[in-house]
Amino acid sequence: MSMLGGLTSSLNTVRPGRTTMPSVDVGVIVAVVALVLFGLLMVYSASIALADGPRYESYGRFYFVGRHGVFILVGLVAALFTASVPMKVWQKVALPLFAVALLTLVVVLVPGIGREVNGARRWIPLGPLNFQSSEFMKLVVVLYAADYVVRKQAHLQGFLRGFLPMALALAMVGLLLLLEPDLGAFIVIGAVAVGILFIGGINLKLFTTLLGIVMGSFLMLIWASPWRRERIFVYLDPWNPDNAYGSAYQLSHSLIALGRGEWFGVGLGASVEKLHYLPEAHTDFIVAVIGEELGFVGVLCLLAVFAYVVLRGFEIARQAMVLERVFDGLVAQGVALWFGVQAFINVGVCLGLLPTKGLTFPLVSYGGSGIVMNLVAVAILLRVDYETRCMMRGKRR
Repeated sequence: MSMLGGLTSSLNTVRPGRTTMPSVDVGVIVAVVALVLFGLLMVYSASIALADGPRYESYGRFYFVGRHGVFILVGLVAALFTASVPMKVWQKVALPLFAVALLTLVVVLVPGIGREVNGARRWIPLGPLNFQSSEFMKLVVVLYAADYVVRKQAHLQGFLRGFLPMALALAMVGLLLLLEPDLGAFIVIGAVAVGILFIGGINLKLFTTLLGIVMGSFLMLIWASPWRRERIFVYLDPWNPDNAYGSAYQLSHSLIALGRGEWFGVGLGASVEKLHYLPEAHTDFIVAVIGEELGFVGVLCLLAVFAYVVLRGFEIARQAMVLERVFDGLVAQGVALWFGVQAFINVGVCLGLLPTKGLTFPLVSYGGSGIVMNLVAVAILLRVDYETRCMMRGKRR
């Protein structure tokens, strides 16, 4: 009897230690909440002066921050629903979702349906909101590519059944995105899909071929489009007077904003460049406003928190792979790749290291569909982590 009591006591001392591990990665949640709230603050700071100009004079000072707050709430509701869906369900619906996402890319090009802004047709009006189909495709391609690798695992070394279907799928997506046009979204989508294929074990020669085709297509598109070619040349010499007042206008003012910020910035809300000098200050160039108001230290802190989220995404993926949850691991890696590549391009553009490209900073920049899809992607990442931890505990999901 005393032996049984000792065994019971021993088990009781072990269980609390095993169950103290939280169900999800609390660090990721805290970091994402911090980024979203910081983004809301900076969107307010970067957009408050827009109402003083003729273009937005009827909008009011709180128009953009109010809409951004609504989009965040919509994203949180969507994220809560997403986090409740098991990963096996996401795997089942990956192919149908890809078909739906392709359809939305077609619909946005239909005259009378797709909304055109600054010569680009990228939005589908849904009452007071606009749905950007390319942001939806970024999320869907993560699920589709991960499911593709799992389904085609035995054929990834072959051309016809392993390489060709994905190449054709990317070609369709690329064609539709370039008709909008939205080359920036295609770069992110292509990088995510190719990255997942590489991690999934595609034949190295075929991978090199696919990468070469993608890169060659980018170069041909740039060379065949005078305005894209011009962006390349002006980015190499933004301070040329002809460029600074023309195609390099955004870049030159982004660099001025970052230069004014120096180490610690000019103070929150004290940016001068956001006063109608820097276009799209609350979206594509929000990092420039952060650099001006909070300085190099502020930008560095932002990148450190964001890098933590990306690195934790790769770690969550690694843990899932260890437990042979291949689809889950590839999805987590895809989300981390998506965030990392898009943030790298956005910051590179603001710093003048890359040609100007219309991509937002994930979780921070203003953008309806973008912030919603970002939060849904984080929810899927946390779902992968939750199911992995359940398996490590020996619990049923």
